[in-house]
Amino acid sequence: MAELGRAYARLCAAPQEPVLRRLRELGGPPGRARLDLAAQSLSLETCGALGRLLPGAAPVAELALGDCGLSEEGLKLLLHGLCSNTTVKSLDLKGNNLRTMGAEALGKLLRKNKSIRSLILEWNSLGVWEEGFSFFCQGLGANNVLQLLDLRNNQINHQGAGELALALKQNASLQELDLRWNTVGLLGGRALLNCLHSNKTLKRLELAGNNVPSDILKAVEQAMDHNQDRQTILSETQNRTSILSKEILSLKDEKTKQFLDLMDTIDKQREEIARSGRISAARVSQLQEALEEQHSIMNSLKAKLQMTEAALALSEQKVHNLGELLNATKQEQTSMAERHFMELQQQKQESADRESKLLRDLSAASEKNLLLRNQVDELEKKCRVQQDQLFQVKQDLTNTTAELKLRAVQAEERLETEKRRFKQSLEDVESLRLKEVDHMTQHMEASERSMQDRIQRLEAIRIALEEELSKVKAAAVTERGRAEEELIKVRSQARLEEQRLEHLEEKLRLMAESRDEAQSCCLKQKQMVSEAQAKASQLSLHADGLRRRVEELLQELNSKEEEKVTEVNKVKVELQEQIGHLQAERTAQEGLREKIAALERQLKALSSNHREALLDKEGEISMLLEKLRMKEAEISRMREEEAQRASFLQKAIMAYVQGSPLGTHSCSK
Repeated sequence: MAELGRAYARLCAAPQEPVLRRLRELGGPPGRARLDLAAQSLSLETCGALGRLLPGAAPVAELALGDCGLSEEGLKLLLHGLCSNTTVKSLDLKGNNLRTMGAEALGKLLRKNKSIRSLILEWNSLGVWEEGFSFFCQGLGANNVLQLLDLRNNQINHQGAGELALALKQNASLQELDLRWNTVGLLGGRALLNCLHSNKTLKRLELAGNNVPSDILKAVEQAMDHNQDRQTILSETQNRTSILSKEILSLKDEKTKQFLDLMDTIDKQREEIARSGRISAARVSQLQEALEEQHSIMNSLKAKLQMTEAALALSEQKVHNLGELLNATKQEQTSMAERHFMELQQQKQESADRESKLLRDLSAASEKNLLLRNQVDELEKKCRVQQDQLFQVKQDLTNTTAELKLRAVQAEERLETEKRRFKQSLEDVESLRLKEVDHMTQHMEASERSMQDRIQRLEAIRIALEEELSKVKAAAVTERGRAEEELIKVRSQARLEEQRLEHLEEKLRLMAESRDEAQSCCLKQKQMVSEAQAKASQLSLHADGLRRRVEELLQELNSKEEEKVTEVNKVKVELQEQIGHLQAERTAQEGLREKIAALERQLKALSSNHREALLDKEGEISMLLEKLRMKEAEISRMREEEAQRASFLQKAIMAYVQGSPLGTHSCSK
């Protein structure tokens, strides 16, 4: 790009034309540009300028510096700039004859840089100086980004191979390592083979041209195959775990939905219970008002009784006074007896007629009183029938609420219509009752007025008959006895009314007890809901524990499979390399054939052991899957139990409502 070219020209006193041209011609999409400076023999000044340009946000992804004849100082400046670079993914330094300082600078680069994934160091001399190469290996061990490393033709001996083996034990990102055409030898090959036991990420290791025995090469190849198999198995297990986690999440979602549905149904039940409580409270208030009316009627009747008793006392006083007057007038009556004898006979006849009329009037009045009492009894029966109808309607309402709990949304409108109809019927019944009560009160008032008129007429007759008290005294005594009998009857009726009032108060008390029992049932339902929530939290904790256990088992399985794959790959690599060398040296190494046969037998035994281990692991995986299925079945069973508990709660509520005093009264009716 032009900006990089201008910056390079500004930093260099004598910029190199090929480098400037390559910087200006630099193209490609951002983050994928390739800067190719191979075979350009870069000067120290150019290396310093590039080292200052690279730490910036330069869009260079690949940097090729092969066969540039870089000096130790120039390479140090370049790599110092790359330490803080975050865009370069590939670095090519082949054919630069790198030595001690170059190896140390590369080790520092591997420690600090977090973006380079491919490093090509072919045709250098890193392995000649042991200290520099050990520093390079330490940087490689600390790196966790590099994936490809090319160390062909770097004169790496068995000691350098040992340093590399130590670095590979610490490194967890390198996937390809090329060590062809070095001097690793038997000891270096063994060191590399031993490090593969702990390294599970390396997929490709090239050791051709290193005088490494073929058995070691085959073992290395088998370890590489094992690592590749492990990577595939690891990806499959990760996919399976992701699928299992998704299924567990879906089960959790379903469980939460079911729990929320259960809470909604419980809230609806609470609302319905509160609504029924309000309705029952309204009905109780209505009954209390009716009782107060009955009390007022009884008080009025008591007042009338007191008035009649006072009137009777006055009449008795008048009778006593009249008796005294009668004693005073006896003498006059005896003198006038003969004269009025005939008149008295006529008056007797008239008085008998009048007495018969009075008796008929009294019988008519008593009959009317009996009719009024019968009407009052009928009204009470009607009230009882209405109460029974109310209880029956209440039972129907409870039945409809139980059905509505099962049908929830489908029957809400029907329930509201039933409620409106029930309210209308209650209003109609109340209006009819009020009309009948008004009619009866009017009738009672009319009868009282007629009785008052009759009493006035009787008073007039009594005043008219005061002159004939001697003859009417027996009739007055009989009238007094009848009045006392009527008083006794009225008092018995008052006692009956008081008993009826006590019965109504007992009913009110029973209704209050039923209300308290309904409240206790609501509290029990709340406790059961809290217990269900606690059980749900315990189940979620149990599921989390199972998930962690599955993850631990998968980790153990991965570690064991990694060890197995490394061993198998090692054996494969060793055998393949050994076969290549044996074909060239078959005539001179007949004695080694027996060793190869023994190694092959060991390899077969190892492969059979590894197959058995694989089968065992697969069996463990199947057992774990079976356990997961069992846990899922247990979770479903717990859900069914929760649903059964909810149904048991509904049945218990229905049984309680049916077993309450109101329900039993309606059932008996």
